[in-house]
Amino acid sequence: MVKPLILTGLRANNDLHIGNYFGALLPLIDMAKQKADEYDINLFVPDLHSFTTPVNHADLQDQVMHNIKLFVAAGLPLDHPNIHIYRQSYIPAHSELTWILDCFTGMGEMGRMTQYKDKSANVSADRISVGLFNYPVLMAADILLYGASYVPVGDDQSQHLEFARDIATRMNTRFGELFTIPKAVKEQHEFFGKDQGLRIKDLADPSKKMSKSDDSGKGVIFLGDNPETAAKKVVSATTDSLGVVHYDTKEQPGISNLLELHALLSGEPLQAVIDHHDGKEAYGDLKKEVAEQVTAFLTEFQSHLAGVDEKQLLTKLESDEEFMNKMANKTLLGVQRAVGLRPRG
Repeated sequence: MVKPLILTGLRANNDLHIGNYFGALLPLIDMAKQKADEYDINLFVPDLHSFTTPVNHADLQDQVMHNIKLFVAAGLPLDHPNIHIYRQSYIPAHSELTWILDCFTGMGEMGRMTQYKDKSANVSADRISVGLFNYPVLMAADILLYGASYVPVGDDQSQHLEFARDIATRMNTRFGELFTIPKAVKEQHEFFGKDQGLRIKDLADPSKKMSKSDDSGKGVIFLGDNPETAAKKVVSATTDSLGVVHYDTKEQPGISNLLELHALLSGEPLQAVIDHHDGKEAYGDLKKEVAEQVTAFLTEFQSHLAGVDEKQLLTKLESDEEFMNKMANKTLLGVQRAVGLRPRG
């Protein structure tokens, strides 16, 4: 019996920060470990997606490999036979199927995508790439090539998943059963759990979440930061003038952010951390504890990163990419035959 398939992407470019680590990277790895015995897990690197917006192309290949290593350093098992990692651009069927699906997709469908509207809002029309516009079609191809039933998505990707379901249904209705229809967003959330976890805020401006695109980087702890530099960012974190530690995300967002970060780094329940610090009048003690935790975390993580066996990783990638090419090409051939690009066998 063929196992149901879970598919998700590993970020291809830009440095990951500590918020990415706790909010996305660790949950993804935990999911893979928990479900790999019952499901096939496809973890792919969406390197084609990475330059729908401007990137430094000279660094892209190094960044792709670096970010795969980050996942390995965080505990992604390379030896489980049901966990597959591969680079999107190394499977040409992704691009080929995207073009075919493009030709059955309406301009209006893509123009209504909220993420496209948001990312193109402040860009002149002649500078908006076609790649950004039809990004959801490539995402649909990523999913449909492998018959993925489950795709963990955040709210910003829900529209794209629904489009993948729509285009798969459209093609199936016209040409026969070409694709497995991925589960609806509601079913995805029921399967994976609707994440209500903590979201780390920017240390310099706790009114916004920590973001890799922050220009100054003063409030962002990157996984590649020097531990001492990261500790200084914590010590310099914006707080308030109230002078008493309380967990209040509206009135004391900076202090609340430090308490949440403390809980994540220590593994303690947030309420236990709050109870330990609540009512104390010295913010410096809280900052010192969190700074020490950040230093210890980064020192240990960077040690794991330096110890990743690149030869073993490349062997795994090449083996999985050979397997994925066979799987994707089988799906693609069925589509090519259905639309008349190949003789029907």
